Amino acid sequence: MRSALFSAENLEKESAQPGMRLQNSKMLKIELNGECMARTGAMVAYQGQVQFQALGSGGIGKFLKQKLTGEGVPLMKLTGRGDVFLADSAAEVHLIDLEHGDALSINGSSVLAFDSSLQYDIKMVQGMGMLSAAGLFNCVFSGQGRIAITTKGYPVVLNVDQPTFVDPQAAVCWSASLQTGYHRAEQLGLGTLLGRRTGEAFTMSFAGQGFVVVQPSEEPPVQGSGQQQSGGLGGLLGS
Repeated sequence: MRSALFSAENLEKESAQPGMRLQNSKMLKIELNGECMARTGAMVAYQGQVQFQALGSGGIGKFLKQKLTGEGVPLMKLTGRGDVFLADSAAEVHLIDLEHGDALSINGSSVLAFDSSLQYDIKMVQGMGMLSAAGLFNCVFSGQGRIAITTKGYPVVLNVDQPTFVDPQAAVCWSASLQTGYHRAEQLGLGTLLGRRTGEAFTMSFAGQGFVVVQPSEEPPVQGSGQQQSGGLGGLLGS
């Protein structure tokens, strides 16, 4: 049988080392030898002896926070030995290695998988007030380990070395050490009163030393809930 489908770039990538690696730009491969955490429903294929355990919001404390905030990530624990392939609606997959002392604040809807050695919590996004339609909470990861995130399209990574402003629906993750705030991008005037809007009512502001990852897509907010559909600034932990 012959086909370009069977070219080397589409064949399964093998490695002698366990852990997460990219099968391609839209698919994550976990060479499992122990356990790992992943987004519920993200598995597209697996080989070997692997067990899947639904964790809901990932613990009673996070479950209660999710119920109060509406934010978080539905998780499952992968255990065993084998190869597991994960994806999320053909979104781009990126790997980030956290070292001791690092902390990453991330939109929950963008988390695909992470090493069980990492710690995470649902925390309020400081400075956003009650005016954000993107959600007031994010998942903050710390510790040492690897995390796989997704973006809708190819992102830009902004180095925060000057005042930086980002549409809340396009912000994927940022250095947890950055100071966040609220900035009204649209000035009130006669045009606004007449119904002429720019579509950019407000932005998030970032200050300090670090980075912000911005995707070329804006998640639509859920009307009346204060959070984004299937995500927002932290739509990870489902019940």
